[in-house]
Amino acid sequence: LALRAEVFFAADGAIATLLQAEFPGLTCLSLPGYRVKYAGSGWKLPLKMLGQAPRILQAIRQERKWLKGVVAKFGINGVISDNRYGLHHPDIPCVFMTHQLTIRAGNVFIERLLRSFNFRFINHFTECWVPDEPGEMNYAGSLSHPPVMPSVPVRYTGILSRLHPVPAMVVPNHLFVSISGPEPQRSLFENRLIDQLSHYNFTATVVRGLPGEQRMVPSTNNLRFFNHLPAGELEKEMAKADLVISRSGYSTVMDLARMGKKSILIPTPGQTEQLYLATYLQGKGFALAGKQENFELEALLDDARAFFAKDGMSSDSLSAGPGHLWLGANTGANDKLPLLVERFVQQVLNK
Repeated sequence: LALRAEVFFAADGAIATLLQAEFPGLTCLSLPGYRVKYAGSGWKLPLKMLGQAPRILQAIRQERKWLKGVVAKFGINGVISDNRYGLHHPDIPCVFMTHQLTIRAGNVFIERLLRSFNFRFINHFTECWVPDEPGEMNYAGSLSHPPVMPSVPVRYTGILSRLHPVPAMVVPNHLFVSISGPEPQRSLFENRLIDQLSHYNFTATVVRGLPGEQRMVPSTNNLRFFNHLPAGELEKEMAKADLVISRSGYSTVMDLARMGKKSILIPTPGQTEQLYLATYLQGKGFALAGKQENFELEALLDDARAFFAKDGMSSDSLSAGPGHLWLGANTGANDKLPLLVERFVQQVLNK
């Protein structure tokens, strides 16, 4: 938009609702998602994904057909595709954006097959953008740094987040809780959290991850509930928290990195990528990993005090003096995305 490009976005469901709230002046085109269903446990995931493969392949063929029609109707000159394999066109520059060059499946043989499948589609695009740091100190580990790469150029963008750090007074022991993900796991996690937060002696803000939902959970003196928050309000609420509790989805990880917040990551059961990210980031010292199955708030908070003690936390509070930096990249100084977008727009205009 800053480069005076006319921007369209394509989505459906909750994602479309979120984007329309953030960018009310843009045109939203309806494009159904893949609607991938996840297994309830990690070992079932390969079979679950295999069973959905014909439907996903059909969806990819349909979105290729859809894009040809959109390009012809609106005169689209370039495409940036967020993990949508069919959104490439032979006549215009098309970028594929993903952090999953490796798709975790819990089985080495299946992961190799998935990587071959993944690269076969990525190689139809002009280039691939990966929202991560290029070196050894990164956020996605082997997901974004596989032993072999696609044949098209791969560019690492740095952190990709709609959030920006804002000045705020951190409230001692205040929690910011972000709930997200597919049902029924979202609701199972929410119910367990609310039950335990009702006995928490301090304050907490809970964002339920339900944009467009009309029904509200009543707030109390200590607990504030929101179905959804726009970026500006989300920044303020997160900034004043001593600690964040959230899923370990990669978009959430990028938000935490940008905001530089201490966090407890709770993977969605059955999502091997989230389990890997939580374990990997704990190993890097960026976040503490927990489990939904045996989630105990007070025990995890005790673990967090010990885990983050190296950052200057006192033994009786979640508070830290200097703040917890994720690679120091929360300043945005390492972000390469604006330059990549500018170069892409120029490429589109010059074609």
